[in-house]
Order: sequence, then C-alpha cells, then structure tokens
Amino acid sequence: MEDSIRADQTKHLLTDSLKRLMAQKPLNKISIREITEGCGVNRQTFYYHFEDIYDQIRWMYRQEALKLLDQQEGVLVWQDGLLQLFHYLEENYAVCRCVLHSMGHEHLRSFFKTDIYEIVHKVIQYMTSDLNICETEKDILTHFYVSALSGIVENWLMGELPYTPETLVSTADRIIQAHLLGALSAPPQPPDKGTPPNQELHHKRKNSAAPK
Repeated sequence: MEDSIRADQTKHLLTDSLKRLMAQKPLNKISIREITEGCGVNRQTFYYHFEDIYDQIRWMYRQEALKLLDQQEGVLVWQDGLLQLFHYLEENYAVCRCVLHSMGHEHLRSFFKTDIYEIVHKVIQYMTSDLNICETEKDILTHFYVSALSGIVENWLMGELPYTPETLVSTADRIIQAHLLGALSAPPQPPDKGTPPNQELHHKRKNSAAPK
C-alpha cells in the first residue's frame, strides 16, 4: 500500500514538472532530462514509471481529467463530471493546447473517447435498465454520443465554440436525454424486404455508366 502511494506521489511530481515545461514550449522540444531535473529525480526513476513522455501524458489525462467523469454515475450527475472536465481543460489550457499541437487531433480525442465511452455507456445502461434494448443498440447509441461529446470538447478547446462550459454541458445534456428517450421509446423498425441499399446503389451506378 505504501509503495503504491509513493509511486503515485512520484508520478505526480514528474507530471507537475512536465506541465510546467509544456506551458513554455512544444512537447517535442521537452526532454526526459528536463522533466527529471525539474522535480529532483533521475532518469531511471522516470522510466520505472513511464515508457516515454507520451505514456506520461496519457497517465496525466486519466488521473487528472478523465477520472472526473468516472466519479459521476447516472443520468442526473454525469453532466457534473463533464463540466469538471471542461474546467480542468480551462485551468490547464496551455498544457492541453501543447498536447493538441504536438500530438494532433486524433491523439487528443483518443484520450477523451476511451473514458467518455465508459461514462456514456453507464448512462445508457441506467436509462435502459427497465427496457428491452439489445446490447447492439446500446453500443451504437454509446458510440454516437461519445463521438458527439468528444467533438464538442475538441472544438471548444480549439476556440471554435464561443460558449461557456455551463452552456455547452446543459445544452448537450438536454439534447442527449431528449434524443435518447425518443430513440428508446420508438418501436423497432421491421427489416426491409426490398432491394438491399448497397445493391440498389450498385444498380443505379451501373445504369448511369451504361452508354446511351
């Protein structure tokens, strides 16, 4: 137990040092030596806890940002976790922008999507507990909302959404709940017995390509 606590303390020291450096320069200009010297440990200690700087970045987001979402369960409180995530990004804006420019959009979004998926899936499981909804539909709904929320977080961080976190979260919450309840209350659609869409599209393309 003490070893685990000591390991977490060391990881936090290393990450605090990294964050100070990230507020000053791009990630690809930061060395392991600078990180370790910034918190008084050696290189061997760094590699004992992390594979590389990108592994450290992933740990930082899981510990400091994404676990805020994991603490929130159920329909009525998950939005509080998302709001805390926005506030974390706001407080660590320089660090997050450094990650975005150094690692690219896909890497940053991957940090959000994994953990947001777990939280959204919990919400859907909670709302569908009394309904006869198959796991396939739950999985599709989860991916749909995760992509939407991840996009909102990324666009806001890029300055493309000029709204407060409170406005974004409350609006997203109303839309998701209304859409989710509507989607789950709709009767299942019977399978289409006509021409499969891919075959119909192929038929149209073939006719349009034929000489006249």
